[in-house]
Amino acid sequence: MSKEQLLLKIEQKRTELVEIVLKHGFTATVTIKVSQDLDHLLNQYNTGRKKKSLSNS
Repeated sequence: MSKEQLLLKIEQKRTELVEIVLKHGFTATVTIKVSQDLDHLLNQYNTGRKKKSLSNS
């Protein structure tokens, strides 16, 4: 997945999370699941950035 695709997925998941929080609250099971999905995407992005940074050193 390209960097641009990953960033798009992150933004989409953020929007989804905000909508779910407004509808179900912060502690709903669905909110926690979507938040974890977003965390996973962010970790993928950060891992890719870290690898790129190390290869440029």
